[in-house]
Amino acid sequence: MYRVQGAGGGKASSGGGATAALARMFSRKRSSGVRKVHAVKGVSFTAYRGEAIGLIGSNGSGKSTLLRAVAGLLPPESGTVYTAGQPSLLGVNAALMNDLSGERNVVLGCLAMGMPPEQVREKYDDILEFSGINEKGEFGSLPMRTYSSGMAARLRFAIAAAKSHDVLMIDEALATGDAGFRKRSEARIRELQEKAGTVFLVSHSNKSIRDTCDRVLWLEHGELIMDGPTDEVVTAYQEFNKKK
Repeated sequence: MYRVQGAGGGKASSGGGATAALARMFSRKRSSGVRKVHAVKGVSFTAYRGEAIGLIGSNGSGKSTLLRAVAGLLPPESGTVYTAGQPSLLGVNAALMNDLSGERNVVLGCLAMGMPPEQVREKYDDILEFSGINEKGEFGSLPMRTYSSGMAARLRFAIAAAKSHDVLMIDEALATGDAGFRKRSEARIRELQEKAGTVFLVSHSNKSIRDTCDRVLWLEHGELIMDGPTDEVVTAYQEFNKKK
């Protein structure tokens, strides 16, 4: 659950311009237009080591919110998340520094994940090769702000996948890139799974889910509709969409 400011009536929330924003910012009164949004409601499940779990559902169904809660980035207002080990969330909007080069971001990203410098040096070339950012020129030396969204997403995935994680959560990272990169990514997820980590994958690609995951959680409007084997849940989800 999260709060939306200015969602109701009232003088302070009647406008959307800079003046109205400043009025809300400096107002001593608590806004009467605060609305609570239940992004995820009553979702309960247990994930085990070695599982690759897909999250599917319509846009706005709560998939990304659920991952952020598991990662500890969005503390739930009710309920509890228990994790064994350190969860790591990889999304297409994962924070890297746009003014730094891709090569520099590889080093900083690996250090931020807790990898010692000698391991960073060992993995450095493999990360750049896996991401493919230098396949059509030396983009690795250019600032990340010059990258396409697909190039940036590939680099984020390559950095996160360089380390074995207790719990790795991937938010739409496989939706970008060509078929060759998706194939490499899916193979890497299987490697992580074999090393006893737990993988969560949010994707609108049913093929990626089928190729990667052995279990699927289906969410709609923040509620867990179905939890079970991949083929069973994805088939039910596809039938649901046909009836819309």
